[in-house]
Amino acid sequence: MPKPPSDFPGVDIAAADLLTACGQLVRRLRAETNNQELSWSQMAVLARLESAGPMSIADMARAESVKPQSMGVTLSVMEDEGLLERRPHPTDGRQFLFALTVAGVEARRRVRAAKQTWLAGAVATLTADEQRDLLTAAAVIRRLADSSTRDTQ
Repeated sequence: MPKPPSDFPGVDIAAADLLTACGQLVRRLRAETNNQELSWSQMAVLARLESAGPMSIADMARAESVKPQSMGVTLSVMEDEGLLERRPHPTDGRQFLFALTVAGVEARRRVRAAKQTWLAGAVATLTADEQRDLLTAAAVIRRLADSSTRDTQ
């Protein structure tokens, strides 16, 4: 059972405001950086494979909370575009793993650099106090993101 809400009277308002603000920031980052002609799903696949290494369709679908059939379509398109390659599964000859190609690594680097460039420019327009507040907020948001429902039981 999750912990009851804080005694802070505005916790529901704060949560709603945080959801709205995070959603706006994510949409803005997408708009500013999607000149690579990659879908959001494709960018998520590149990021996941970069951090986790080669994965099967089933593992990737579970990690991204989509159906294996949908993930299979996304991975096949990316393979056709040269962003991914199939590799033999190390223990199961019936399966294969998808891994980033050099072109996939470069596409991920370009997307990440575009996000970083836009966000750094936006942060530079803030006052010094706002920048300090943002750093403090980022640490709190990271802690929220790293927590799970199991942590609150």
